[in-house]
Amino acid sequence: MSLSSPLSSSAASFPLADLGWDAAWEAEFAPYAEQGLLPGRVVRVDRGQCDVMTADGIVRADTAFVTPHDPLRVICTGDWAAVEATGNPRYVKAYLPRRTAFVRSTSSQRSEGQILAANVDHAIIAVSLAVELDLGRIERFLALAWESGAQPLVVLTKADLVPDPVSLSYLVQDVEAAAPGVQVLTVSSLTGEGTDVLAAVVADGTSVLLGISGAGKSTLANALLGADVMDVQATREVDGKGRHTTTTRNLLALPGGGVLIDTPGLRGVGLWDAESGVGQVFSEIEEYAAECRFHDCAHEAEPGCAVLDAVESGALPQRRLDSYRKLLRENQRIVAKTDARLRAEIRRDWRMKSAVGRANHAAKRGNHA
Repeated sequence: MSLSSPLSSSAASFPLADLGWDAAWEAEFAPYAEQGLLPGRVVRVDRGQCDVMTADGIVRADTAFVTPHDPLRVICTGDWAAVEATGNPRYVKAYLPRRTAFVRSTSSQRSEGQILAANVDHAIIAVSLAVELDLGRIERFLALAWESGAQPLVVLTKADLVPDPVSLSYLVQDVEAAAPGVQVLTVSSLTGEGTDVLAAVVADGTSVLLGISGAGKSTLANALLGADVMDVQATREVDGKGRHTTTTRNLLALPGGGVLIDTPGLRGVGLWDAESGVGQVFSEIEEYAAECRFHDCAHEAEPGCAVLDAVESGALPQRRLDSYRKLLRENQRIVAKTDARLRAEIRRDWRMKSAVGRANHAAKRGNHA
């Protein structure tokens, strides 16, 4: 975060309440206060150090004491930290238990989880209207957002590129169908359309801004901040993509209230133990599934499957069911890599299905004979 950021105040006193500090956090921090440690919120992490905003201003602190082997337990932007009052360097001694955490799986073969932001109330998923909508990607982001414990919000950026109101309304309807129970806003940072509504939403609590590179996140962050704090680079007209303008996760106080965490453009958005999140994204499928004849219906070819009946009647788009299956399979693979018991259950299931298949095949051969 640059020194021109709204959070880099060098004033003698900074109200931590502006960053989300409340009575519950204060109670959690009491044991650390007795040790003479200072509370502060992590506004940026890089290379084993972090910037922490305390009541006395920004403190640069070392994270050596809170760098466990588990990547989900490393300190991250949005954490509330306990920092040494003096020292050179100062150290973060601990951080408070997180209320929410936005986690994705890494692209590594080890399939580790990566925490992107902590203690977030709203997950803003930025989607550019400069390119064709990818509803599957939106559903993926939403699954992670619901799983994090935050309230998702889809923001369709660059609305000025779709001047026809009818075409724009159809695009909004498509996204709303893929995001049941989620507010969908159209915003143009160029004209200012929709930014006042978004500012009102994010004024309450902490929001994280998510999306792929070129989605207009940095421009949107600047519109909410009322200043060019985040660097912005032009987007290619050919494919609507741009280079990463944000390289680290930064926590920024908004002038109208609330806190914003801006994140780099995400190339990959892998699920991480997000079964309940997937269920919320596809809530209508789960409702149909409750009416299936068999409680363990796989919605593939079983008799009395209410989900397949809904597809056949046109009440449920086939695309939604395909996306649901895909995300559930992916999530199961990720969980299986980290859960030995689940791996054993899946292997058992495979063996049982294989045995049934062999028995059916043998029976057919016997009938033919």
